[in-house]
Amino acid sequence: MSACVPTRATDPSRAERIHRPHSPPPSGPRRFRVAGADVSASIAVFLIALPLSLGIALATGAPLQAGLVAAAVGGLVAGRLGGAPLQVSGPAAGLTVVTADLIHRYGWRTTCAITVLAGLAQLGLGCLRVARSALAVSPAIVHGMLAGIGVTIAVAQLHIVLGGTPQSSVLANLQSLPAQLAQVRPAAVSVSALTLALLLLWPRIPGRAGRLLRKIPAALVAVAGASATAALAGLTLPRVDLPSWSSHALAGLPEGPVLGLVAAVLTTTLVCSVQSLLGAVAVDKMAAGRPGLTARVRRSNLDRELLGQGAANIVSGSLGGLPVAGVAVRSAANVHAGAVSRNSTMLHGVLVVIAALLMVPLLELIPLASLAALVMAVGIQMVSLHHIRTVTRHREVLVYVVTTVGVVFLGVLEGVVLGIAVAVAVALHRLARTRITHEEQDGVHHVHVRGQLTFLAVPRLSRALHLVPHGARVVVELDGSFMDHAAFEALQDWQNTYTAQGGSVELTGRRAGVRIAEPGDVPAAHTALGIGSGADTGFTDRAASAGCRCRPWTPWRNHQCEDPRSTPPSGGHPSDSGGLVKAGGTGPSSAGGHELARGISAFQRNTAPLVRGELARLAREGQRPAQLFLTCADSRLVTSMITSSGPGDLFVVRNVGNLVPMPGEESGDDSVAAAIEYAVDVLKVRSITVCGHSGCGAMQALLNTEPGGAQTPLKRWLRHGLPSLERMADDSRPWARLAGRAPADAVEQLSLTNVVQQLEHLSAHESVARALRKRELELHGMYFHVGEAQAYLLTGVSGDELFDHVEAADVSA
Repeated sequence: MSACVPTRATDPSRAERIHRPHSPPPSGPRRFRVAGADVSASIAVFLIALPLSLGIALATGAPLQAGLVAAAVGGLVAGRLGGAPLQVSGPAAGLTVVTADLIHRYGWRTTCAITVLAGLAQLGLGCLRVARSALAVSPAIVHGMLAGIGVTIAVAQLHIVLGGTPQSSVLANLQSLPAQLAQVRPAAVSVSALTLALLLLWPRIPGRAGRLLRKIPAALVAVAGASATAALAGLTLPRVDLPSWSSHALAGLPEGPVLGLVAAVLTTTLVCSVQSLLGAVAVDKMAAGRPGLTARVRRSNLDRELLGQGAANIVSGSLGGLPVAGVAVRSAANVHAGAVSRNSTMLHGVLVVIAALLMVPLLELIPLASLAALVMAVGIQMVSLHHIRTVTRHREVLVYVVTTVGVVFLGVLEGVVLGIAVAVAVALHRLARTRITHEEQDGVHHVHVRGQLTFLAVPRLSRALHLVPHGARVVVELDGSFMDHAAFEALQDWQNTYTAQGGSVELTGRRAGVRIAEPGDVPAAHTALGIGSGADTGFTDRAASAGCRCRPWTPWRNHQCEDPRSTPPSGGHPSDSGGLVKAGGTGPSSAGGHELARGISAFQRNTAPLVRGELARLAREGQRPAQLFLTCADSRLVTSMITSSGPGDLFVVRNVGNLVPMPGEESGDDSVAAAIEYAVDVLKVRSITVCGHSGCGAMQALLNTEPGGAQTPLKRWLRHGLPSLERMADDSRPWARLAGRAPADAVEQLSLTNVVQQLEHLSAHESVARALRKRELELHGMYFHVGEAQAYLLTGVSGDELFDHVEAADVSA
């Protein structure tokens, strides 16, 4: 059997390792089955939901049973009918302030009726299919709303932590805080401190024991530990009091002023809907990070999710429960615990029902101070430093602060409306605000326009342009994404007049790859069609390079701008005109040269000033890379991008097929071996990575190789990959595989096998073997799927050759 024939790829008995089944096997009547992963995930979510539901009910001033009702209904109704299968719904901390205010104003039974009406409003919005429009709300407003609610919760629960009773508003709570501090109850403070300490320290237990213990939710451990300590110490504290279900209050007819009730329904609907929809989007992102999960669970249907949340609120309000919304903490726990379907959410609801009916004696041992400390910690966490950094980076901190302050001192609806007004004002200010500067550098006059160029800025633009003397070279840099017709005509008229008088004008965008057309570049036909009229972002994007449709990020899209003047009238290839590309790029086929020159010009103008200091340091100190990165020459692999590395970080070797010839088999080509020796012995790199990729042309060529034939340079080089073919055809060796799925085809299987084989070749080089013996070097295998933009790292070279996902980590965490 030839080593060039991949027997496993064509073996029917192994087909299931490469190709996924396209149709399910014939089956009889469907049976209801629950995956084991869903069962374990439901238990984890239940253990978190139980104390939080009681704590949120305590914080709102509602009957404690209302929290259990909302948790059960959220799991059963929203879990079954909602459009986000892995999102867990129930009483949410984000609704605490709204619900507490409603109870204070209208009483409990009317609050339940408002919850029912809010559910009906959500059903109407879901039928109108407007769920996506809720995501148009600025994230700064949403984060500000949650932060304001978190501050309100924390300030109110602080009084219970100290052994007192909270007031009805934040101002009242702050004013009464000094008196409360003077009357601290040591028992309540000690139980609260123990709860907070367990919440903080439990997730940080180190070692193997810590990994096992951390599977128990910190919230459950904190409340259970504080309750047990209070019971053993005999502390006299207010505890959970669950009255008989026979006396549980249900919804009644709404009583109160009509406008006030309408505002209450709108507020509840807004907060419930926005929090649930944003939570569904977040769950989709978490699910995308779990290998193989997206193949089993579809992306969230936001309109259906809104319908499910509406139905859950109708049922919860009718049964005397708190308002229901999607909750982030429980949803994240559900995904991370391994849930694969909506069954985990529904099972958690069943467990809450069982606990509410059978575990009342245990629940009544929980001190209220412990629940208050738990909810206070949740409120503090809602003021996220990560969100603050994000809105600051996007220059929306004013919107965030105004929304937060508005929610704290005015109310949720008032704060959100105030935040929206400020966001609109900021957007209008940015649209109207344009900075125009003029400076001279080395005889070149630079006119820099920052911001959107509208008719309001035309007078200032004209003044700046008329400061430029006749006959000079001018660069007009437009740093914005919008230009209206008035500004376009003013700029174009000045440009035509200035160049007619002997001056030189270059109009550019700040971003790489964007060049604005010269007066003669845009054909008359384009002008008649409105191309380059500047009616939208088009002056910088549509008129670039004589009708080129470049967008700011097109250099990453492998886009090449073609100059129409270089295309023969017949539509043939530019080379048909009989000219050759000259060294200076002046031949009729020099479009690539122009593209190269534009790219270099953009680097000199934009990137070079930013990296010049770092490159100067590297020039002085020399290169000190930590890694040797050996990968394929494929143009789609941008090593600096997929490794987030900068100048001086990687010593990169690229060749066709990311091959490492065995020592002594180079036959005159020692470049790879020389690079390895230089990196290990001279640069003292600490790790070497061999990186393969999807759709590798070299692997495809290996598979298609026929014995014999002319020995071209490519064939002679690819012979170093024949051991990889032999390894894949060897039945005694385990196949290299991807986590979560089988290889898509024989090319992908060979690419994975080739990475493992080249690592063995690498270990055979003397310098590498010596460094490995001294434990001065590590070897890594990597596979990059180009279409998915997903990186995989080899977790073992011998035995189980598994390439596992590299997850997207939260840097702020």
